[in-house]
Amino acid sequence: MTDITKLKSLFKDKDVLTLALTHKSWVNEHPGVRGTNERLEFLGDAILEFVVSSSLFEKFPEKEEGYLTALRANLVNTDNLANVAKKLGVGESLFLSKGEEEGGGRENPSLLADTVEAIIGALYLDRGIELVSEFIAQNIIVEIPEKVSGHLKDPKSRLQEYVQGKGLPAPRYKVIEEAGPDHDKKFVIEVAINGKSWGEGTGKSKAIAQQEAAQKALSMVQSQDANNAY
Repeated sequence: MTDITKLKSLFKDKDVLTLALTHKSWVNEHPGVRGTNERLEFLGDAILEFVVSSSLFEKFPEKEEGYLTALRANLVNTDNLANVAKKLGVGESLFLSKGEEEGGGRENPSLLADTVEAIIGALYLDRGIELVSEFIAQNIIVEIPEKVSGHLKDPKSRLQEYVQGKGLPAPRYKVIEEAGPDHDKKFVIEVAINGKSWGEGTGKSKAIAQQEAAQKALSMVQSQDANNAY
């Protein structure tokens, strides 16, 4: 049984899963057939945050709010949810327009992450909070040991804390290139610290490009500081 078959087996109402897998681009090409998964995504996002927050609250009674918030962000961010979608084989079952598919929609991290949230919303409506909580535990909360062993905060947050700890102003991000159609955008973003460029990042969204730029800048400034220490 493939992962997508396992996912389908969780649903009593297969139509609600089909709706969760329906991107707005497909609806634009097939008007009047059914709606998009956007409402389910809205619901699933709230359910996911609640279930993960509740689990972290119980698992880490000694941790403060800041730690719990950072850990939750690592569990429910775009990259992590996109990886969940890939493990479940969601991309191959998406209903996409021809243009969206040709533009790499089945591998688009943002689109995949949104679909996972829609699936969570659909599973809640179809089977209730107990089963959807099990799904979230098995596919997302299970990642806690890996997440707590590394950096909890994202590169942008760590870069900002690092440079401000040096008495410098917050990093500034600037889009230096934007190309491609709406369904397949490419952004190149530069990060500057105190007026000096420290790195560039590329991604399908501004957020992804900013994080890549921040990671490169963080590595550079930390390396420079380490060299200056000798």
